[in-house]
Amino acid sequence: MATASSSGSSSRESTQANSKWLDAHYDPVANLYTFSSCVTDTGSSIPALVDLYGDGDYKLVVGDLGTAWHDMKLKVYRGTDLLSENALPDLPSSVAAFLMEQHEPRTPAVAVASGPFVYVYKNLRPYFKFTLPPMEVNHLEKDVWEQAKEDKIDPLTLKEMLEMIREKADIPLSVRSMRFLALDSTEMTSFVNQYKMQPIKRQTVITCMSTMKKNMADEDAISCLVIGTESNEILVLDPEAFTVLARMALPSVPAFLDIMGQFDVEYRLTVACRNGCVYIFRRDSKRPKYCIELSSLPVGLVRVQKNIVAACSDQTLQGYTQKGKKLWMISLPATPMTVSLMDQKTRGFQAALVALANMEVHIYQDKSLVSIIRTQDVVIGICFGRYGREDNTLVMTTKGGGLIIKILKRTAVFDGGDAPVGPPVAQSIKLNVPKKTKLYVDQTLRERECSVAMYQVFQMELNRIRLLAARTYARALESSLTPITETLQEPLKMNAVVQGIGPTFKLTLHLQTTSATHPAINLLISFLYDEGLYSMARPFFKAPMLVPGLNYPLETFVECLSDKGISDIIKVFVLQEGESAPLLMAHINMPVSEGLAAA
Repeated sequence: MATASSSGSSSRESTQANSKWLDAHYDPVANLYTFSSCVTDTGSSIPALVDLYGDGDYKLVVGDLGTAWHDMKLKVYRGTDLLSENALPDLPSSVAAFLMEQHEPRTPAVAVASGPFVYVYKNLRPYFKFTLPPMEVNHLEKDVWEQAKEDKIDPLTLKEMLEMIREKADIPLSVRSMRFLALDSTEMTSFVNQYKMQPIKRQTVITCMSTMKKNMADEDAISCLVIGTESNEILVLDPEAFTVLARMALPSVPAFLDIMGQFDVEYRLTVACRNGCVYIFRRDSKRPKYCIELSSLPVGLVRVQKNIVAACSDQTLQGYTQKGKKLWMISLPATPMTVSLMDQKTRGFQAALVALANMEVHIYQDKSLVSIIRTQDVVIGICFGRYGREDNTLVMTTKGGGLIIKILKRTAVFDGGDAPVGPPVAQSIKLNVPKKTKLYVDQTLRERECSVAMYQVFQMELNRIRLLAARTYARALESSLTPITETLQEPLKMNAVVQGIGPTFKLTLHLQTTSATHPAINLLISFLYDEGLYSMARPFFKAPMLVPGLNYPLETFVECLSDKGISDIIKVFVLQEGESAPLLMAHINMPVSEGLAAA
């Protein structure tokens, strides 16, 4: 027993000696429930390494989500001890440290994004609260509620008018109207009486936040707050007056921000959105300059040197240039949880820190894996920077609420791992090129002499293929054979699945509306088949109302009446009530029944 204990301790000591990191602190019960946008050293995370008092002693600032989504706090750590904590009124979405004035002492402020507000703390005391500007309210919706306020219409009429406005208006309804439309008839009267005297407001919320230098690149220069909102916008705030300096529109909701440059000089703003795309803005551009389509939804975004590195939910790490050109893509051994930048300024070394679901943190320099850190729990929040008096400190928060602090050894060198230096080995292998035959020489001469005619024939055949494809697609649209409708009034998508080995088959139609705001109603489903070969339980029925964003499986059973081992096609029609032409039509190739009929 003693031998096993001594061998275990010696193995741990050898592992510690061979590691590039020193285990400074590990507290599995620190009760820190946060994520990477609530931990950062100068920008868009919830753990922040900040010199709060300007004395060179950097503190750890963490936006704690609390337990069971309550008891949210802004916690400050000095070393391994909890220095202070402030209660937050709502869940924090991001924490950033920035200098908002040039007065001495140069102490940074801490901004906490929570809901539609940004709470600014100076010297760990509440200093200012910024509220996002309200959004435009639908005028028709406002008039309807004014009529309800004056008791000119009853709640049922109010509901009908709001539904008509929701279907046709360009400006979405407010939260109050959406909640009212979801109520039962018994609750409408009390809801109207409670809220009809209050003015209608449309308020968005903050999804991400970062900082950008105002006019100088120095570390102690004034910085602007950059905010991403649920209304598909990016706002740049003045650090002194907290007014909106710039406003940029996005096609989707922003999730991650990365900023390089100064607002008054030149900057490049990179935004990863929930639609799986990364958009790049330049100075004075209201719309994205470049767009990167990722292979799946982004989990994290970081800029290493001048390249953009994105971790995706399909277990890949992808690198792109500043203009959106793809450089490389590597597969990860597990699902990435978060990404952060490792900037070792003394050696000029930059790499991407990728925390994985298999309790490992991988360090990548470009696409080369240079180091692996194994942790005691899954890391969900990570940042690298100066903590206390140490320049290169790695701070991690775990899924179970733990806190891990590691210090990089001064002798540690990341040499690119096992990646070979220089050109790949395959370039030095001599290819076994066969000798030129007489047929090859004759063919080359013919191509030189008849190059113009061959190119013209190729172009003619290519145009024929394009024409044939266009005609086939047009016929499919006319006969509604495509899986997606061509009309914009009722945009639908359908997919059919047949299950079973016979004689009874289960036919499931997956029907979905592709509209973002309007539901699909009054739809009919009809089947056309050989009644001598098949029998259906429901050959005609009415589809339910299709709510945007939901997939509706519609099931029916088909029974094969023949035992001769033959099959046929069943046609499915999706019809609009009162219309003769179908919106969608599909041909289902039924499988051969492997069982005998019930007779």
